Amino acid sequence: MAYKALDCITSSDIAALGVPSDVADRLYDNLTQIIRTYGPATPQTWQHISKHLLNPDLPFSLHQMMYYGCYRDFGPDPPAWLPDADSAKLTNVGQLLERRGKEFLGSKYKDPISSFSDFQEFSVSNPEDFWKTVLDELSVSFSVPPQCILRDNPSAESHLSHPGGQWLPGAYVNPAKNCLRLNGKRTLDDIMVIWRDEGDDEMPVNKMTLKELWTEVWLVAHALGTLGFEKGSCDCNRYANGCQFCAKAIFTQDLIVRGDKRLPLYSRVVDAQSPMAIVIPTRGSFSMKLRDGDISWHDFLEKVKNLKEVEFVAVERPVRSIHKYPFLFWNHRGTKGNSMDPCNTF
Repeated sequence: MAYKALDCITSSDIAALGVPSDVADRLYDNLTQIIRTYGPATPQTWQHISKHLLNPDLPFSLHQMMYYGCYRDFGPDPPAWLPDADSAKLTNVGQLLERRGKEFLGSKYKDPISSFSDFQEFSVSNPEDFWKTVLDELSVSFSVPPQCILRDNPSAESHLSHPGGQWLPGAYVNPAKNCLRLNGKRTLDDIMVIWRDEGDDEMPVNKMTLKELWTEVWLVAHALGTLGFEKGSCDCNRYANGCQFCAKAIFTQDLIVRGDKRLPLYSRVVDAQSPMAIVIPTRGSFSMKLRDGDISWHDFLEKVKNLKEVEFVAVERPVRSIHKYPFLFWNHRGTKGNSMDPCNTF
């Protein structure tokens, strides 16, 4: 559908969308004033239209007329929302730029919004400085620090294994440990996970602190040891359907609750002839019979109940091994939206 440019829209066009004529006249007057101030086709024009002219009670077709009329000749992906200056400063990148923008960009730095494109260019032209900053901001800790951030001219021998360059050469790290470690921005009492069980929409959300998450993660790690998995094996997400990869075990649910529906999940794992599955009940328990060799979540943790709150000492691995062997475990639990694509939640 072709939309008129904003400066070609009339009060009658607005009324034709089901807006009362007196309201259409008022909206048209407001639109004319916005165009006079900001022009007929700028992001600032749309920002003021969305904030000061439109509201949820007006027909959606009017929202479309204003949006596509403003960005009629803009090109692909016009911005539907623009943060204001104060909101931008509260974002992670905004806070970083407020602290170090002049260090990165010199006199070119103005504010997080105006200078964002310059910062993006800086990230490409100065990968060492940019990625070191990102790792510091994330409080990533290496047991052995990398020799550099990116070795983009690897030897001929390693060129095939690192065709785009080698990231963090020589570094040793445990990603899971980094996700759970204390730092200046995180305490043991901070909430780390917020969730609500399917079907319990009227109940308060569940919350888990960092200390509680530590206890759960340690217990699972100890339990994996009882199944014969060596320390240092990786637990990795898998988002696509199928089991065509080198998985040692799968965490899965018995089924997924979607409103009144019960969508089987464990049976799909069995049909795919997967390796051993650790099956988590959607509710407190389940009555289905498990395949020989599979184990319920309750029985899995019961093996190590005496180790509750006992720290599991994480193994540091070379970064290259984490990249090379990602599919030692597969977590097949939950889905993204209604797509039924497996999605990790652990």
